[in-house]
Amino acid sequence: MKRIIIAAATLTATLFTNTLFAQDSTDSTAKKKKTMSLSISNKGISFDETSDTAKSKKPVKTDKEKVGRPHLTFAMFDLGFNMLNDATNYSNPTLATYLNVPAADRNANLFDLKNGKSMNVNIYPLMVKLPIVKTKNQRLYLATGLGFQVYNFRFDKDISYTKNPAGVIMDTISFKKNKLAVNYLTVPLMMTAKTRLHKDTWLVYGAGVQAGYRVSSWNKQVSDERGKIKTHGNFDLQDFNTCVTAEFGIEGVLRFYGSYQLGSMYQNGIDQRPITVGLRFGGI
Repeated sequence: MKRIIIAAATLTATLFTNTLFAQDSTDSTAKKKKTMSLSISNKGISFDETSDTAKSKKPVKTDKEKVGRPHLTFAMFDLGFNMLNDATNYSNPTLATYLNVPAADRNANLFDLKNGKSMNVNIYPLMVKLPIVKTKNQRLYLATGLGFQVYNFRFDKDISYTKNPAGVIMDTISFKKNKLAVNYLTVPLMMTAKTRLHKDTWLVYGAGVQAGYRVSSWNKQVSDERGKIKTHGNFDLQDFNTCVTAEFGIEGVLRFYGSYQLGSMYQNGIDQRPITVGLRFGGI
């Protein structure tokens, strides 16, 4: 629609352009060439008078996105904080095999997080978006791609993950840093809407779902006694995860995102589901 308006305005201006000569009263031989042009646009009808020496206007930028035609977008990046929704029944006696800690410590407090240091990072190097609605004041996109979802859980308690057998123990030393990191290869499916608020200001909002496959997980610890140690293992974690996601913000200014994992991280009766909130850089 914008291209049609611009083309119509240009054609109209060409047809109605008229060259006028004005006689200067102080010098009958001096003449200045002026051009009167008529333009029609979504702002109405206007007449513009310019001289030959006037600088030409910059070309109007056009939006090349077309409904039904896929487009590539690059480098969407999320940075936020993790929380855990813990619905575990810690009175279940079968958990004693995995949680090798004193009975008094076998509760949700065992996995208390330092929330300010428990970070979530999502990286989407390449996304494909499909415009499905495009009007003057509204946009709607369907998007997918491939990316990485990384959870970092910084524990407040001095717990350690073991590999053989897989479990959690209460350690005998104090850690300066103690975290569980879980990295997923993820495929998102997002529906993103944009509503024009004013001129070039757009409200962005959307929701979606993403499915991930765990590609690595490790327990990283730093202490005076042992130095820096990184233990890789599956720790009885699920291989797959599914999250619902949402975003909200102003395009080009500030965007927020959030996600909630629909299933537990573990496959042994511990029911912990990550919640993340943070800032989104780039995006559809």
